[in-house]
Amino acid sequence: MHIPDGYIDLPLALLFGALAVVILSVAARRVNGEISDARAPLLGVVAASIFAAQMLDWPIPGGTSAHFVGGAFAAILLGPHLGALCVATVVTIQALIFGDGGLVVLGANVFNMAIVEVYVGYAIYRLLVPYGEFQAAFAAGWLGITAGALTAALQLGLSSAFQYQLLTTLSIMGVGHLALGLIEGAITAAVYRYLARARPDLRPNTAPEVSA
Repeated sequence: MHIPDGYIDLPLALLFGALAVVILSVAARRVNGEISDARAPLLGVVAASIFAAQMLDWPIPGGTSAHFVGGAFAAILLGPHLGALCVATVVTIQALIFGDGGLVVLGANVFNMAIVEVYVGYAIYRLLVPYGEFQAAFAAGWLGITAGALTAALQLGLSSAFQYQLLTTLSIMGVGHLALGLIEGAITAAVYRYLARARPDLRPNTAPEVSA
């Protein structure tokens, strides 16, 4: 999902970059003082895990790629605001050090992976968690990455610098990530289940499950 430089028109790249800065600035104010000594190690572990997982990607036709993003997972464990800042940091380091995604379009990539996926994934999780937290984690990972892919497709399809039209990019990115997103959903649910059993103290406060 990392978009390289030259695939998005400069005005669009600047627009989404500005949106990303504004939203992350609000997120930073929301989490100010919320990072306790107990949660700081968790933040580091989540960031390192997402960083490693995002380095393993495979190409999607048309110049972008699919890979585990971990936005919904970060949001579930850290909360949406801290989760967004965590993923944004990972995406920025990857672009600056490893060239994974362009620098001009860094704001757009941050918007797709650290904002759309994180907040959409968290909203889905909170909506579905009364019916089963592990099922909710799966849906959050699956649909969160699909939402992020669709915003990337929108950016690409609206850009004159990209060779494919909007309908094509939406179809390729949407269908591709809707299918491959099942893997992200499964990983999100599996890791969350493991952590819930191994470290129940790390589980977020959620509504009780609905009994069958």
